[in-house]
Amino acid sequence: MDHIFIRGLRIDMLIGFHKRERIVPQTVSIDLEIGIANTAVFDSDKVADCIDYDTVTQRIRALVKDTHFNLVEALVERIAGILLDDFGASYARVSAAKLGILKNTSLVGVEIERRR
Repeated sequence: MDHIFIRGLRIDMLIGFHKRERIVPQTVSIDLEIGIANTAVFDSDKVADCIDYDTVTQRIRALVKDTHFNLVEALVERIAGILLDDFGASYARVSAAKLGILKNTSLVGVEIERRR
């Protein structure tokens, strides 16, 4: 399946249900696979036929700036919905991980895949 990918998008955000997590931003790393529904882009070479990955990342940054998430699961579900509904992706695979949240681990996170 053809897709656009974005790896290691790092965003500082408020996420978590513990008291400290509600006031201290954490770095979250986000990876995306965005299924390309409009295969015309491969022949047309036109921006209008593709999903603009800069716009995608701006949209995610705006989402987390204005929303506190208790759970990483809710964050990835919301991002997947945006990719499918607003950007017309044929499918979305989204993973998000908190960096350094558990002792002796580099990251802890969630990955989901959703289809239209």
